[in-house]
Amino acid sequence: MAEPAAAAAGLGRAEPGGAGADPLLPQGENGVDGRAIRVGTRRSQLARIQTDSVVMMLRELYPDLCFEIVAMSTTGDKILDTALSKIGEKSLFTKELETALERNEVDLVVHSLKDLPTCLPPGFTIGAVCKRENPLDAVVFHPKNCGKTLSLLPEKSVIGTSSLRRAAQLKKKFPHLEFRDIRGNLNTRLKKLDEKEDFSAIILAAAGLKRMGWENRIGQLLGPEDCLYAGALAVEVRAKDQEILNMVSALHDADTVLCCIAERAFMKRLEGGCSIPVAVNTLLKDGQLYLTGAVYSLDGSDSLKETMQTSVSYPHQNEDGPNDDVQHVGITAKNVPGQAQEAAENLGVELASLLLSKGAKHILSVARQLNDTR
Repeated sequence: MAEPAAAAAGLGRAEPGGAGADPLLPQGENGVDGRAIRVGTRRSQLARIQTDSVVMMLRELYPDLCFEIVAMSTTGDKILDTALSKIGEKSLFTKELETALERNEVDLVVHSLKDLPTCLPPGFTIGAVCKRENPLDAVVFHPKNCGKTLSLLPEKSVIGTSSLRRAAQLKKKFPHLEFRDIRGNLNTRLKKLDEKEDFSAIILAAAGLKRMGWENRIGQLLGPEDCLYAGALAVEVRAKDQEILNMVSALHDADTVLCCIAERAFMKRLEGGCSIPVAVNTLLKDGQLYLTGAVYSLDGSDSLKETMQTSVSYPHQNEDGPNDDVQHVGITAKNVPGQAQEAAENLGVELASLLLSKGAKHILSVARQLNDTR
């Protein structure tokens, strides 16, 4: 059942082709085409907070539109006794939401971009990538270890994480520690940490902790030198729904779009996912996009890491017609220069190809085999 996110009356669209017409200009009675705009999300508290933040931004842009939030559980939310890397489902946290989108039960869906496969199902696109918050990973310590860092924990201390990416990198950096899978939403994982003696610390996304209001639980931030990352908030829509696509595109943050295109292109070329440890880091400065990418063996002992850069300083060209709907690794961003998007995508592909030429395929192949037998 839909849960109201705003009670404001919505308004309809302008007539297409009218003088100065904006397809999103509120002019009716009850939302786009006289209806509320339905926003799909996972049921977890963090997912709801993230979705609420996106709806809030949309309401600021379109104060006369009405939004309803439709929350649902996904495969990843239901299977909590198995490691993400072992479930074997590419759309763990997105499939049910995309089904609702396909059936027109919702108009847009808010995701963590890291949950979206680099190859989206036909008919869908990422219509908005929001400004990236702190992308770093954070360490939350058991109360008895308050004030410590990972390097100061005793030998064989157990660290909880649901990510092969995090575990592989941190095993390499902190070989005296042991890493064990931990599943559940943020509330559940923190409860497991605090109420039991199973874990000395757990690794979580700093942005998620901040959104939940639990920034005070962060005992240590892991910089790119410790743990490369991936993540941002994304809005998925039907690729042919121009009205909704135009509406959410206002949420695009150009810098984050270019970073995420490069990252997703890198992951796609390597066929990266939950079952192999692949990590990235991006920096956009003075019109130059820097991409660092790495692959790891499961125990972190074998790895390859390289950095490449490219210029993304291109003027925006207003082009009407089919080119408006070009996707780059599943992302449609009309308000970001197309040449810059192409450069970002090529950067990701080229960096992945460089790592493959240096032996990444073997590292990843062994990692997949070992993960399958664990």
